[in-house]
Order: sequence, then C-alpha cells, then structure tokens
Amino acid sequence: MDIITFASLPDAESSRPAEDRLLGGSPQQQIQNVFSDRSGKFFAGVWASTPGRWRIAYTENEFCHMLEGRVRITADGGGVWTFGPGDTFVVPAGFEGIWEVEVSARKLYAIFEP
Repeated sequence: MDIITFASLPDAESSRPAEDRLLGGSPQQQIQNVFSDRSGKFFAGVWASTPGRWRIAYTENEFCHMLEGRVRITADGGGVWTFGPGDTFVVPAGFEGIWEVEVSARKLYAIFEP
C-alpha cells in the first residue's frame, strides 16, 4: 500500500447544499476526495465553497484545516466560531447548527463516519 499525497488532486465534483437546508446565498461547492478507505467510513480531501449559509446536522466526525477564506459556524445551542486560513478544528458527530461561508473558502478535511 502506498502513501496518499495531496500533490495531485482528482477532478473536482460540484455540489450545492440541499434546497431544504439552504438559508442564504447560492453557494457553489467543489469536493476533491483524495482518499476513501475500504470500509467506506474514512475520507480525506479538499473542499471549497463560494459564500452562502445552510443548516448542518453532522452524523460524521470531521477534522478541518482552513486554507483560504472565512467560515462562521453557529451551534443550535448558541456557540459561534469563526475560522480562517491556518485555523484547524473538529466538528463532532451530532453537531447541529448553521455553516456560513463569509468569504469564498477552501479547506482540507478528514471525515470518519462512526
């Protein structure tokens, strides 16, 4: 088995938040999944989005490292976090709230589906 690098990224897949979750803007997202394990429970890659706001409900644990832009995450319980280039954070499974891309953003991600 070889080491997986991010030196050569796969073609991006385009997506948008589901219409029933969209709260504002018209965010266009790009996902470049670099790695998926055999179990289908672990993924890593690059995600990017133009500005917009949408509801989130995490079933997975996600490690994020911001490369560009600015995002604001608001928990249904009232916590608010803003992240920009160089910031690293984890969104745990069970988290619910609002994800807002304030300035077009790009991040590295590693996701584990329990």
